Amino acid sequence: MQGDPSTSRRAHMDELRRAEQARRRRGRIVVISSVTAATVVIAGLVGFGVYEFGRSKDSGSGASGTTPTEAQTRAGADAKAPIAGEKDWDPKKLTRNHVTTKVAYPMKPPVGGDHDQVWMNCGGVVYPRQVPDMNAVHSLEHGAVWVTYTEKASAADVKKLAAKVSTTPYSLMSPYKDQAGTIMLSAWGKQLTVDSADDPRVGQFFTRYVQGPQTPEPGAACTGGLDEQ
Repeated sequence: MQGDPSTSRRAHMDELRRAEQARRRRGRIVVISSVTAATVVIAGLVGFGVYEFGRSKDSGSGASGTTPTEAQTRAGADAKAPIAGEKDWDPKKLTRNHVTTKVAYPMKPPVGGDHDQVWMNCGGVVYPRQVPDMNAVHSLEHGAVWVTYTEKASAADVKKLAAKVSTTPYSLMSPYKDQAGTIMLSAWGKQLTVDSADDPRVGQFFTRYVQGPQTPEPGAACTGGLDEQ
């Protein structure tokens, strides 16, 4: 006796539903496993990135200024250290009165003291003749560097120094007959003697003292004063 066809169909349909349900369960398991694995990988990458960022920040803290490196500390100390051979005068003893009577300065060229009320133009001016001390001292008060030289200076050195001055605002240059050194650089309360324009201290002096911390009147004019007489 043959079985009921309807019963056979129901059994077949039940088998198909069970197979489909099993397939869907396997699919969910695969998806969940993939998402979990991806989450683990991403978390690991984020953690590694945070670690590397923190390590690089710590190793580069000197560059950010929070913890100076040894080189930066040394450079800062060098910037504050006196330039080799430099002479300096107590700024408190360098008076700054405007006077009309001639001042007898204790050093040549002078580096400060009472002076004429009109400054020597110092916007990178190269003077072919000696300029009045009292006007040049006023320029130093405004933050200028004054380069002076005697007839012993070579033509090549004079040319190099003139090129330096002519491209440097707040500087001036002139011959100076009675000074002790062949080439001298003066700022307010500071002075340096060198034998050559190639001496690296020339650049150091300019860098430090053109409108440097020694300037009594930073930002004051260096033009509109006395020009060559």
